[in-house]
Amino acid sequence: MPSECPTPIDSMLDQYERGGLSRRQLVLALAGLAAGVGGIASARAGQDPPAGAPAGESTFHATELNHLALNVTDIGRSRDFYMKHLGLTVMREGRSQCFLDVGPHFLALFLNATAAPGLNHYCYTVKGYTADSAVETLKSAGFAPRRAENRVYFDDPDGLEVQVSATNE
Repeated sequence: MPSECPTPIDSMLDQYERGGLSRRQLVLALAGLAAGVGGIASARAGQDPPAGAPAGESTFHATELNHLALNVTDIGRSRDFYMKHLGLTVMREGRSQCFLDVGPHFLALFLNATAAPGLNHYCYTVKGYTADSAVETLKSAGFAPRRAENRVYFDDPDGLEVQVSATNE
């Protein structure tokens, strides 16, 4: 029987089983992935957000899951895995990071010898994004955003790092 390629969900489950994620962190990460997939499907189909989705009162309006960033222990090994088994191609890479093309999105791999392999952060594309306005919006919503150049990050209730961004260009 051929071996199956681990998916991001398999990796999250493995991290949960090893104690690297709490049950709450696992559920929230899976919900984040599902929300991103639903948003992508709606955007591609030209549909409105699903019934019950916040309208107007949400802090941002995410239009798609922009990218996932993973902590890995060996950049070359992880890069080769995703290229061989998922057909991803290198956008750019260095000794401590590699960005792989996934159509209009990307997968970022970051070398991190001190953290357990797993989720580094995930990013949503939001309507009308500018770093300055994202920082102000997050502050007014009670968050303590972190800014790195044009990138803006904040924590979800369990400390998972979320990034907001403009569309990849």
